[in-house]
Amino acid sequence: MFRIILAALLAAGTASADCAGDAEISAYVDAYLSRTPAKALGADGSLEDALCTQGKLIAALEPEMGPVVGYKVGLTSKPAQEHFGVSEPVMGVLYRDMLLEDGAEVPAGFGTVPLIEADLLLVVGDNGIREATTPDEVVAHLSALRPFIELPDLTFAEGEPVNGITLTAIGVAARLGVVGADIPVEDPAEISQALASMAVTLAAADGTTLTEAPGAAVLGHPANAVLWLMSKGVTLRAGDVVSVGSFGPLLPIAKAGDGATLTYAGLPGDPTVSVRFAD
Repeated sequence: MFRIILAALLAAGTASADCAGDAEISAYVDAYLSRTPAKALGADGSLEDALCTQGKLIAALEPEMGPVVGYKVGLTSKPAQEHFGVSEPVMGVLYRDMLLEDGAEVPAGFGTVPLIEADLLLVVGDNGIREATTPDEVVAHLSALRPFIELPDLTFAEGEPVNGITLTAIGVAARLGVVGADIPVEDPAEISQALASMAVTLAAADGTTLTEAPGAAVLGHPANAVLWLMSKGVTLRAGDVVSVGSFGPLLPIAKAGDGATLTYAGLPGDPTVSVRFAD
């Protein structure tokens, strides 16, 4: 279950009129599952209210999406934060059944507003990660990296507000993601250096480059996403996965029949992960 250690904030939000009520949660879940435009949740509330709403939404979605298996960090660049009116990243969760295997074929219309982004999963190796204070120390407590094409869904109906509060309330637009093979962390110092300097390239099926960015594009180092989560009260456990955020802009899905491959040049073996979009 949801393990963000923000009990006081959630309790405060529960008592607020701006933490979504049961009827609002039910309406959003119905829209989410039917892939129809949804009303934004928590538009007039605070971050505390949004976290309260997200907690309720997780409880409602877990029976459909499987249990929470990790966390996702969004808005990890200054331009993205400025665009959405926040001064730091936002957080959501990952559900077991949203994670698909490398090469998966996904409907082009998998969501209301289907998007694609270059991402990466970090797999927590042991509970000692809770004591980490630097990216190098985070990496020393990882068991593996996993290539990850996230397929988020900006579910809002036209005209609904899209900002840090409403994104937090809906769990930062989690819908699907395609996961590649584990990259074991055998030499943490080498992996940490590679994470910052790697070239992350998302290419279309015809080889056209869609986005390209260095590893440092995510908070200066992808492992900083873990440090940020922990600074917000998240207690990580061995086996948890963390989606570090987007290396480059989110893009719309072009059309059925297209696909994309994500490459991490500089990580051991220059690993890749691919997805195909079907009718």
